[in-house]
Amino acid sequence: MRIPRQAARVAVLDPVGSVFLLRYDNEEVGVHWAMPGGGMDPGETPLQAAERELREETGWADIVVDGTLLCLWEHDFTRAGVPVRQHEHIFLAQGPRRDPVGDLAASHAADKILRWRWWSPTELSGGAEALWPPQLPELLADVRKNGAPATPVDLGFVRNG
Repeated sequence: MRIPRQAARVAVLDPVGSVFLLRYDNEEVGVHWAMPGGGMDPGETPLQAAERELREETGWADIVVDGTLLCLWEHDFTRAGVPVRQHEHIFLAQGPRRDPVGDLAASHAADKILRWRWWSPTELSGGAEALWPPQLPELLADVRKNGAPATPVDLGFVRNG
């Protein structure tokens, strides 16, 4: 039995279309790359959670998350020993290419974040590493070609691995 969990993430794109990703290690699904984000706190909207998680995981307080949704998706994983089915809202934002700021070691350790990096469109489409969601290269290629979607792409449930 999996516990339902609501979450939000932010795809931060730099001026040339690279995306900022964090490398997580999860006890159930293993090592993968995902955008900054995480579970919603009680009373938070998906947008509020996305903004908070972005600040907590990068130290960036100046990125404007205007509410533009890239996609919605659900997936299973284990969080702190609890099997969950997570429903995620993934927002789009623009920002400068830079390193995270501040002392993030405790936050990263708690979330099992191993490292971070900017991924160019070419690197992202290379398919060498596990991504959450797996359709991220195609979704961002469409954004670069056509702009942000008028309505978020609903990926539904995606089986990891």
